[in-house]
Amino acid sequence: MQPRIIPALLLALGFTVLAGCANPSVITLNDGREIQTLDHPDFDDESGFYEYEQIDGKPGKVNKDQVRTVREL
Repeated sequence: MQPRIIPALLLALGFTVLAGCANPSVITLNDGREIQTLDHPDFDDESGFYEYEQIDGKPGKVNKDQVRTVREL
């Protein structure tokens, strides 16, 4: 029984660490719409767009002039 406990604990620890890496966020636009993202959006200085990953896993972009707030959930 003892040999199975150590791998199970290591697996649980691994899942805990991975779950702590994601920071879901909400982007609120000037018109009141909200976009939920899987992680904190990255701002690209050159293009002036926030780049993010949508809930369904697809990439998305929004112009910084359309963004009112970005907050973590």
